[in-house]
Amino acid sequence: MERKAEIEAMISEIKRLSALKREKIGRAINNLDGKILGRELGFTLVKYGRKTPIETEISVGDLVLISKGNPLRSDLTATVAQKGNRFIIVAMEKVPRWALKNVRIDLYANDITFQRMEDNLKKLNKNTYNILEFLLEKRKPTAKVRRVEFELEDEHLNNSQKEAISRALASKDFFLIHGPFGTGKTRTLIELILQEVKKGRKLLVTAESNLAVDNILEGLDGKVECVRLGHPQRVSKENIEKSLAYKVENHQDYERISELEEKIQDLIREREKYHKPTPSFRRGLSDRQILANAMKRRGSRGISPNVMISMAKWIKINKKIDKLYEMIEDIEGRIVADILDKSPVILSTNSSAALEYLDGIRFDLIVVDEASQATIPSILIPLSRGGRFVLAGDHKQLPPTILNQDAIELEKTLFEELIRLYPYKAYMLDVQYRMNPQLMEFPNMEFYDGRIKAAPGLEDFTVEDLVDDTACEWELGRELLNPEKPLLFIDTADIEGKFERRIRGSPSLQNQLEADLAIIVSNLFIKKGVEPSNIGIITPYDDQVDLISSHAKVEVNTVDGYQGREKEIIIISMVRSNKDGRIGFLRDLRRLNVSLTRARRKLVIIGDSETLRTHPSYRRLIKYSVKRGFYYRLGRESVRTSLSNFSG
Repeated sequence: MERKAEIEAMISEIKRLSALKREKIGRAINNLDGKILGRELGFTLVKYGRKTPIETEISVGDLVLISKGNPLRSDLTATVAQKGNRFIIVAMEKVPRWALKNVRIDLYANDITFQRMEDNLKKLNKNTYNILEFLLEKRKPTAKVRRVEFELEDEHLNNSQKEAISRALASKDFFLIHGPFGTGKTRTLIELILQEVKKGRKLLVTAESNLAVDNILEGLDGKVECVRLGHPQRVSKENIEKSLAYKVENHQDYERISELEEKIQDLIREREKYHKPTPSFRRGLSDRQILANAMKRRGSRGISPNVMISMAKWIKINKKIDKLYEMIEDIEGRIVADILDKSPVILSTNSSAALEYLDGIRFDLIVVDEASQATIPSILIPLSRGGRFVLAGDHKQLPPTILNQDAIELEKTLFEELIRLYPYKAYMLDVQYRMNPQLMEFPNMEFYDGRIKAAPGLEDFTVEDLVDDTACEWELGRELLNPEKPLLFIDTADIEGKFERRIRGSPSLQNQLEADLAIIVSNLFIKKGVEPSNIGIITPYDDQVDLISSHAKVEVNTVDGYQGREKEIIIISMVRSNKDGRIGFLRDLRRLNVSLTRARRKLVIIGDSETLRTHPSYRRLIKYSVKRGFYYRLGRESVRTSLSNFSG
């Protein structure tokens, strides 16, 4: 259902929107001409460009569809390798001639990941059966909580990180590391990996996103031999030397492949001199019949002896080419096996763990980061590769994004279910290093029972370090720049034009007043010397993202787009404002948790208290803001002043 929803959403948008409109929302690029740059890591690189600037959501690593005319009639896909102001470079296996002149590129739904999940579910093995039995409470994990003494590689780990590693090392079946915002989850996993390697164990380390895999890889750099699977264009530039494709090309035996490839090119040039035995030439004759006739210098059914001999030569050369390709495949297979054998740590996304390279490798431990963002079919791919596993995540933050509401059961993750069933098999990291302690206070009480502590020195994390000066004639401006107030709730309840609106035909929502205020607040910080890259605007609704993006000088994204990320200053536009007190999917408190925990020094929340307070969590947030003096009730005068001075 989910696969269908994702593909249908893409097809319906391509059908519904003109090429121009799809480009406007950032999911297509039109009028591109391409030139071949050459081959790299097994793919042909094509640089597409045009005279007008390219503004797009399409990013490095995305799968794209290349077409001429109707995109839905094309099956040519590529992966984005690089992006510039007026160009985009893609990597593809083969480049047809038509694909170099006046083409269109569309962001494409990737069906491969769904196929891999489905294939894995069809061939469940002992490892995956065990996991499903834990889930169904038909099998009990080891109950006794053991600890293992170990010598730290990273001397700066705190007690909760050390305790989590100690318990994970001792676990005979599985262990869960609960890592709330800013608690150093990745750093903890890196130490665990190093400790396991010291014991001579072989590990498969995965995550749902390429970014999370790259973060772990960077942390392991220089400390242990490792290799990164997956499409080389989805690997960060810093990590490319760790990719399997790079290691294959730089292996001592690869020279032989280069020699064979040169021979193939010579043979292809030689083959072009002869008649290719197409159906119109061969007239139903098999290769063997053509070769036999050529030996006797005999023609057949309107084929002259010369054409018959020419086709026979083509066939013979083609057989030599096929044999050389088989030799290359054989050598590549041996090189890959050698690289994987010598690497104690193999890293990939959950989906790439399905690659057949890994068949036959015995893993002592599977480590999965972002486990609370992976669906069960997705996480079962890496977990099918070994019997013992460690999952890291935070089930209090966003679950996997599910498009089809009939498939909403996929939101339930293995991490969430196992932590609910077997809380003694989990340990929570409890010191956060990200944000000012006052920013941490409310989400800590609301979502983590007040168990998280702030690392020493974080009280000095204020907006004062980012701005040129905190003086301001405008009252709201002074509140925003006040280093004593890391949080500010701007209440729009008294303003006439506060209500949300819906664009015809769209399921999403906009709020013009909140969009204006978000831009005004970000412009004030920029005017006071804050780098735009240090400011982010979060809003739960796609249409509000579009509305703000068209005028903002800073990054604007949905809550999902900010998961796992942080900025010095975050501005949240809540959008919901109506007479009935409806807050829609703001009721998903995991979204609120993510939004509130992205800022390091200043968090500005813009919302209508009258609508939001219909929900107890939002009511508590507003009450907390008022009690701590982090609350500003917007008046008409304030809006007029801000619009005239800072709308930019």
